[in-house]
Amino acid sequence: MKSAAILSLGSNLGDRRVTLEAAIQRISDTKGIKLLKQSEIYESVALTDSGYDPEQPSYLNAVVQIETSLKPKPLLRALNEIENEFGRIRLQRWAPRTLDIDIITYGFELIETKSLIVPHPRAFERSFVLVPWLEIDPDAILPGRGSVANLVAELSDSVAVAK
Repeated sequence: MKSAAILSLGSNLGDRRVTLEAAIQRISDTKGIKLLKQSEIYESVALTDSGYDPEQPSYLNAVVQIETSLKPKPLLRALNEIENEFGRIRLQRWAPRTLDIDIITYGFELIETKSLIVPHPRAFERSFVLVPWLEIDPDAILPGRGSVANLVAELSDSVAVAK
């Protein structure tokens, strides 16, 4: 059985655009995953544990819609392997990174384990997730939060299309 999922990708170290494009290709090449749609690439101010920080390198972000035969935990493991392939180092939470891939939704499932919470618990307040997602699915619904279009309209932060 296959499930639809929304993934958010971000990078603020190295050649960010090349990393995102290659990571999306790598996701598409992963057994059990079919890439359905991908957003444009957006730029956003770095988000740290104390809020948005314009002193940190800015992020490039994208959202992809996939169909997968992988269950949530194996999907997370596959995405973590891709992050590692692109030099992701996990020394501290909220640190700059070469690549971050989050599972935003997995169908309409609600998942809460030690290593995975879906829908992503902070997606509803992040324009760098919602704006690209809305681009690829104008009717998107974030389970437990409602219409992505309405969530975007309520946000005060913004992202811009990267050039």
